[in-house]
Amino acid sequence: MPLANLITPKKINVLGVFRFSLSVLLTTAFLPAFSQDNSPYSRYGLGDMVPATNINLRGMGGIAAGVNDAPVPLSINYSNPASYSFFQSYKEAKSNKLASGRAILDVGINLDNRTLVEPNNTDKFGTSNLLFSHVQIGVPLRRNWGLSFGIRPVARVSYKITSNERLVDPNTGQSIDTATTLNQGDGGAYLPNLGMGYKFYIGKNNVIALGASVGYLFGSKDYSTRRFFLNDTVSYNAGNYQTKTSYGNLLFSGGLQYMTQLNKDFLLTVGAYGNVGSNLSASQDLIRETYFYDENQGYVRIDSVYEEKNVKGKIKYPSSYTIGFVLRRQLSLDKKQSDWLVGVDFARNNWDEYRVYGQADPTVKSNWQLRVGGQLRPVPKPNYFSNVAYRAGFFYGPDYIQVDNKKLNTFGASLGLGLPLLNYNRMSPGQATMINLSFEFIKRGNNDNALKENMFRISAGLSLSDFWFVKKKYD
Repeated sequence: MPLANLITPKKINVLGVFRFSLSVLLTTAFLPAFSQDNSPYSRYGLGDMVPATNINLRGMGGIAAGVNDAPVPLSINYSNPASYSFFQSYKEAKSNKLASGRAILDVGINLDNRTLVEPNNTDKFGTSNLLFSHVQIGVPLRRNWGLSFGIRPVARVSYKITSNERLVDPNTGQSIDTATTLNQGDGGAYLPNLGMGYKFYIGKNNVIALGASVGYLFGSKDYSTRRFFLNDTVSYNAGNYQTKTSYGNLLFSGGLQYMTQLNKDFLLTVGAYGNVGSNLSASQDLIRETYFYDENQGYVRIDSVYEEKNVKGKIKYPSSYTIGFVLRRQLSLDKKQSDWLVGVDFARNNWDEYRVYGQADPTVKSNWQLRVGGQLRPVPKPNYFSNVAYRAGFFYGPDYIQVDNKKLNTFGASLGLGLPLLNYNRMSPGQATMINLSFEFIKRGNNDNALKENMFRISAGLSLSDFWFVKKKYD
């Protein structure tokens, strides 16, 4: 049976959905994960930016502006909050005034494999990293009104670079000692969020959806440079130059979508979303010290050369916007035609606005990205693979990091699958579960940059959609 043939009950217990969803969110968001990535470019700005789309959208190159998962909502497009208004299907919302749409749990994880390549050098360095992608809950409040909340990472800081060099006396040209420098950084940013979407029907064939979201963007950065000398006869104290920064504040975003029925088969959705800039309240600890390393205690301070804690300031997080469209042909069993969509997004991030304690970062520049993608659902047949959603896409644009004033061009290509799971629970015929997979290859930099970075990312997501906590009604 096609996923569109669903049963609509009379009423949904929204409070029950909220309690259950909140417990799942808190449990999943803080599951431990191993992290072994090492990206030197995460030293700059807020770090490596994490994709701001869910798993199925990543399989389509990251398009999101015009995606709302109509007519049958099976996932959450948390990039554009206007899509929250479509938690009921189009036909359900037109015929039913109660909140009997679909409550959705959308979770995901990422497995990244990075390879760093230095131009004109055959040596390569590879690392892997497993982290959660997002946890998002969607709940219909009314036939044209939806709510969503969740948490996702925004950026990651993770690098560890060791270099050895022979020091030379500038006066005599004679060698002095060998010095080792360890550059290390950790941290990241996260965004718990809460948003709502509302849609208006204009005639029979047009829908305008508006959405707004508020989140608390918080994070930390811990940068350190440790330097010590290697000498057989003279003992030197090692030095540590370290800066710890924590920050956080509210972040507001909004979105809109205009969907029109071109004819019986085709839908066109034009969308846009973005966020306003935010002044993040920040606190810094400045540490300059000598130390020694103990296998049991780790780094142990010998003496403080200079230290200043809890230095207050502001970090300016920049504004951004994305515009795009999606053209979709709807599934028709009568005509035996498939359901497909194609979409294009253009994104602009105004990183020139970025400031740290009032100072501009010369390695951070405004950037743009073009995203193209699509999806195909064949005409449902008795075999399983005709019910699978097949996705593909690509994106291109410069990274927001520019070291030595050289653009760090980024190109990515993606493939994705939406794998429906059969529902064996006859007591809940409205259940629909999808496993979403995406496979991305991302290339950052070229021979003009100090380092090239190739990344292969596998993302897996689970979308649980059901008419949850329905109050039984007896005749």
